[in-house]
Amino acid sequence: MNEFVPSQLNRMDSTRLAAYKTNLDFYNGSQWQQTSRNRQLVFNYAKVTIDKVTSFLTQGLGFACYPTKDTPDLQARVRTAEQILRQAYDQNNVHQLDYETEIDAAVLGDACYKVIWDTDDKRVRITAPDVAGIFAWWLGDDCSRVWRVASRYTLTQDEISILYGQSIANKQATMVELWTAKDFSLYLDDALIESKPNPYGFIPFVIFPNVKKPKQFWGESDIPVLVMPQRELNRALSQLSRILELSGNPIAVLENVASAEDIKVQPGALWELPEDAKAYLLDLLQGGGVRLHIDYIDTLYRSLHDISEMPRAAWGGIERDLSGTALRIELSSLIQKVIRKRTIRTNAYHERNNMILQLAEKYTGQTFEGMNHRVLWGPVLPQDVTAQAQTEQVLVQTGVHCRRTAMDEIGIQDPDDEFDRWLAERKKILEMNQEFRAQSTRGGARERAIASEMEVPE
Repeated sequence: MNEFVPSQLNRMDSTRLAAYKTNLDFYNGSQWQQTSRNRQLVFNYAKVTIDKVTSFLTQGLGFACYPTKDTPDLQARVRTAEQILRQAYDQNNVHQLDYETEIDAAVLGDACYKVIWDTDDKRVRITAPDVAGIFAWWLGDDCSRVWRVASRYTLTQDEISILYGQSIANKQATMVELWTAKDFSLYLDDALIESKPNPYGFIPFVIFPNVKKPKQFWGESDIPVLVMPQRELNRALSQLSRILELSGNPIAVLENVASAEDIKVQPGALWELPEDAKAYLLDLLQGGGVRLHIDYIDTLYRSLHDISEMPRAAWGGIERDLSGTALRIELSSLIQKVIRKRTIRTNAYHERNNMILQLAEKYTGQTFEGMNHRVLWGPVLPQDVTAQAQTEQVLVQTGVHCRRTAMDEIGIQDPDDEFDRWLAERKKILEMNQEFRAQSTRGGARERAIASEMEVPE
């Protein structure tokens, strides 16, 4: 293996890093190619579109664990695994972290999670490093076989002293972590300050693309396709704004006048003009010219909706009542876009959960053999909960689903705990039924009526 030197990262992935900066600047509103003293409006449709798609993408994200065999031991492992995953999500505020990371992925084109064991707090720590500081190496033409990852970031004097007990002369320094499945190395600038075997046995990074390019490791941003229509929309609206401003402050047009020093356009002004002179105000709105600008802007809006795959209905702009099926057809482009992204995210989140469980096995002594886990997604569009519950009821009664799967699909966070509470409640009601039956044998129509009402079907 060639000796690694952190400074070589400066020559790697220059095109990718330059694209990150360009896309991020555009997302933040730097959308005019050239500055001008004229009015340059920015209606940041690109930012709002990405934020809204991300909201549709991340809603209802969850997980579920299942035993490979129905034995009490494996059932207990499943409960423990779900508790560990839920605890890791809560302690690291993962739902907010996922939303922020998905914004990064949509803007930059790539995103990353880091999953490690915090030896001080004795828990799993999940972070989302800046993907501009992440560099990856893979084997041959197989982009899925990543064998080395470098993470570069900057720390101040105080942070370096607190974290690593090192003192530096400058105010800040560049840290580089180099990970393989077997080894870990830490560099301060170009100096190696720590080298040891990888304590985890795996590279603790989950790197994933926003939208995957065929045969490529790094992904594609949502920004580039929006650049031209967004800039043209800004230009057209700025132009219309200037026209309306000039119309509100009309231009005086004088004909056959040698000098206009004493002529001012203001309320109550009196003009003295030569005999053959003419004076009038220039009307920029005559002939319906503004309508042409508005029609063109509407065309740009339609283009943005089509290119971003965000139909007007996704913004709450439905002007007519639609059934559930009709609404899905209306929003089919958005649904397809979210599904494409969720396909990639499912693998990434599954790998992240797998790392959490591996760390829990290593540092807490638990074992999770004999069980599987999967990622759950909420519906893209609002659902009729009553209809969904009725559907799951039929699936359970016909043996297609078990109760636990039905609760997973409906979105109950802890199906096993919910089922235990239901069993306890059912047991209590059955005991009450037996008590009322005993009382009813001693007479009393009222007791028999109450017992009938409290009866729980077997």
